[in-house]
Amino acid sequence: MQSPIEKTIDFVKQELKHAEAGHDWWHIERVWKSAKTIAKEENVDLLVVEFAALLHDIADAKFHNGDEEIGPQKAGDFLKSIAVDQAHIIHVQEIIRNMSFKSSLGAINFSSPEMLVVQDADRLDAIGAIGIARAFTYGGFKNRELYNPAIKPVVKQSKEAYKNTTAPTINHFYEKLLLLKDKMNTETGKRIAQERHAFMEAYLEQFYGEWNGER
Repeated sequence: MQSPIEKTIDFVKQELKHAEAGHDWWHIERVWKSAKTIAKEENVDLLVVEFAALLHDIADAKFHNGDEEIGPQKAGDFLKSIAVDQAHIIHVQEIIRNMSFKSSLGAINFSSPEMLVVQDADRLDAIGAIGIARAFTYGGFKNRELYNPAIKPVVKQSKEAYKNTTAPTINHFYEKLLLLKDKMNTETGKRIAQERHAFMEAYLEQFYGEWNGER
């Protein structure tokens, strides 16, 4: 007989089997594994952490016409279908609503130790070697330029401006990825983020050298 977590894994794999490569099952699996690692050092409800990590991108708003409620609704419907108690369902839904970088640019109405763990795990997957790969994968999906020296990054954006940006992918490093190191919540997250941040800085130095024909 499958456990609730095993049922959730099967559901997510099925739902995301045609997802864009930066937000597919493998992204979910990495976030789930990182969340469990971080949770070992935190006083949290591990079941909530695992459910939220597995379901956080079950219906990402950017792939559903900006609808920010479809994800929490879909997650809640699934958890109800496998008889998860209502308190856990509500907690997971609130994490999904409030954990994204985009959400942090607006009013945050919820936080919990469990959300901070899952948020760190998700942010870790946005930086470092995999974070770079995901950024360019999504940029290609949206047909964005790699880089355009004439288009400068906008570091402090409103939530709406961030959602609607069409800027080159390199700008995304300055508008989000390089900011995440200082937004980590947990000591484990902060420690891992340091190394991944340094890797991105080295990558950008190499990128500009190649772009300018100097390397």
